[in-house]
Amino acid sequence: MKIYKYGDNVDTDVIIPARYLNNPDEKSLAAHCMEDIDADFASTVEAGDIMVGGSNFGCGSSREHAPLALKASGVKCVIARSFARIFYRNAINIGFPILECTEAVDGISAGDSVSVDFASGVIVNGTTGAKFQAAPFPEFVNGIIENGGLLKSLKARGVAK
Repeated sequence: MKIYKYGDNVDTDVIIPARYLNNPDEKSLAAHCMEDIDADFASTVEAGDIMVGGSNFGCGSSREHAPLALKASGVKCVIARSFARIFYRNAINIGFPILECTEAVDGISAGDSVSVDFASGVIVNGTTGAKFQAAPFPEFVNGIIENGGLLKSLKARGVAK
């Protein structure tokens, strides 16, 4: 598990550049994720890696492709000081967990070993032993994430077909 750490105002055009939106296939999105600020990201990211960002992560356009590109690339979650509200909603809607926790952002470095308990909001830096508390997701949001997105969650509850 690796930590990828970025600064403030990582926008959706950096997460997945608009020039790749003509092919919204998840594998294609993952292949170009973060390439404008981290050319090696797509070739080095592995399932379970965690991204850490600063303030206003996911700002910019309202495209759902940005959290989808991160999820498709194998990123387990994003921990940031704050998220653009539309990115936050899009992430939850596709079942991609994101946590706001300034203390964790300050206390996690690239190369650290980090674990996250989404139900409790506890983030543990296994390298330093530090524990951080993010706001846990409400039960219904955990259900959306566990089911892989809003539509799948509604289908599992028998609300949608």
